[in-house]
Amino acid sequence: MCGIVGYVGKKEAKPVLINGLLRLEYRGYDSAGIATIEDNHLIKVIKDKGRVNQLNENAEINSLTGTIGIGHTRWATHGKPSGVNSHPHLDNSRCFAVVHNGIIENYAELKEFLISKNYTFLSETDTEVIPNLINYYYENSSNSSLEGNEKFLKAVIDATKRLKGSYAIEVLSSLYPDCMIVVRKDSPLVIGKGENENYISSDIPAILSFTKDFYLLNDREFALITRNDIVFYNENAEKIQKEIKNITWDAGAAEKDGYDDFMLKEIYEQPKSIRETIGSRLPKDSISVIEDLALSKEYLESIKKIFIVACGTAMHAGLTAKGIIENLCEIPVEVEAASEFRYRNPIVNSRTLCIYISQSGETADTIAALKLAKSKDAKTIAITNVIGSSISREADYTLYTHAGPEIAVASTKAYTSQIVLLAILAINFAETLDINNSKVRELKKEILLLPGKIEEVLKNEQEIKEFANRIYKEKDVFFIGRGVDYTVALEGSLKLKEISYIHSEAYPSGELKHGPIALIENGITVISILTNPLLVEKSISNIQEVVTRGAKTFVVTNQELNHNFDKVIKIPETSPLISPILSVIPLQLLAYFISKAKGLDVDKPRNLAKSVTVE
Repeated sequence: MCGIVGYVGKKEAKPVLINGLLRLEYRGYDSAGIATIEDNHLIKVIKDKGRVNQLNENAEINSLTGTIGIGHTRWATHGKPSGVNSHPHLDNSRCFAVVHNGIIENYAELKEFLISKNYTFLSETDTEVIPNLINYYYENSSNSSLEGNEKFLKAVIDATKRLKGSYAIEVLSSLYPDCMIVVRKDSPLVIGKGENENYISSDIPAILSFTKDFYLLNDREFALITRNDIVFYNENAEKIQKEIKNITWDAGAAEKDGYDDFMLKEIYEQPKSIRETIGSRLPKDSISVIEDLALSKEYLESIKKIFIVACGTAMHAGLTAKGIIENLCEIPVEVEAASEFRYRNPIVNSRTLCIYISQSGETADTIAALKLAKSKDAKTIAITNVIGSSISREADYTLYTHAGPEIAVASTKAYTSQIVLLAILAINFAETLDINNSKVRELKKEILLLPGKIEEVLKNEQEIKEFANRIYKEKDVFFIGRGVDYTVALEGSLKLKEISYIHSEAYPSGELKHGPIALIENGITVISILTNPLLVEKSISNIQEVVTRGAKTFVVTNQELNHNFDKVIKIPETSPLISPILSVIPLQLLAYFISKAKGLDVDKPRNLAKSVTVE
């Protein structure tokens, strides 16, 4: 969950590395560091605990003038956040420097081996074994005929063969001052091609302002990068060819554009992201079109169950999709957390369709769950926002949300775009199955109206901000809803936890009397979602139960309510199947303004990273 960046070129590496690290801080910000090879061919490292801006203010940072370098922003796993545990790490000879994103599961065993060979260690990290292991294989190479960069490459390949776990690694060597070697396995890494310069990063947005041409490494592929060339190798040190991809994202999408925070910007980008996600997939007067998806009527009729597997917010999108698919297609759907799915030996076979959702396409648990389903002969569909991501390369079919880069750790526009895309997928399944009834036609019409309706919801910002300023000091908040509104309650509760650090829980409204109502006391806030016209009376009764016990009430609804609740946010009516796309937006804004009122860092909440690339 760390972020790594690299540069090989003609200009000073330091500004490029700092710029990239600032854009990667959503991946981790416990510590930061950079290393460059200077004119004397020595590696110079500057690193410390804290954020990238603190690194940039270090008095020594301007002494770095090298034109090749690596950088790292850390989400701590092995070893507490500290200067000595921060990356880059050097080997004992100071000839090799490494930055690493991932976890080396057998680092204790490797560390013991290296200590037996008289290597010493300074840090508590798993990463420090890597440069020392490279040094070991470099010094003990049995092939004396290797020339030039080949010996360096061979040492890196031999070292990584000993590593168990996940990694994206960048390696510098003072012995080879004009090149860098990178490799990945189960952790993201991209290479951006420039004119007489090349860039490396965990994520595309970090270097998108420098280039739009990218190479995407597969597992256990290596790249030897110089100013003028990029040569790719497999783990047998054989040269391979890689296709370059042009990324059409606007580099400005990774900027705040006048907003105080990325999260607020991304909340307001939802009309656009949904328009882009719909694209040409829902023609007004004909059936849906999903390119590169080839599931026949016979196949869909043969499947007995659909699994939707994801983590966090993406799983909440899956819970909404469950209702849409079951309503339109009458196929049973189960939604599971990827971290649970992969360990419980699920009943999956060739008559099971598995859908995996990940904004980044790099979520470790989700990718592992996908591989498990493939091993059991199930067809797999990936829903992701990132072209060329790991999950897109593993799945049988990939559908992209086209939401643009999402920088804030707390997901907003990716969530609503995922629901829209899953709804379009459900429509496509129904039409493939010749289920072209009024529900399908009505849902298509309502999806096309969503962008305009979201713009209407966003007009409630000031009212929501005022309520946030009333409750931001509270310690506990509860969310309730029935049916699909409960899935929104789960997402609203998660958003509040993530960025305000207020304890919150979500409950199905009908379950209040089965225990949770014992927690309701005078002055506590209960947030209710009420959008299904069939459940209005029952839902109002549940809200009244908490009001009579002294709760403050914040209600998001598209119904006419003749009740005096503390705050009612009215949203436009739409199909109950996709109402979460509208009803979640006031909850996103509420969480945002509560966090702002508390003076917290909205985009980078403590202990969290955007992309969970380790288990």
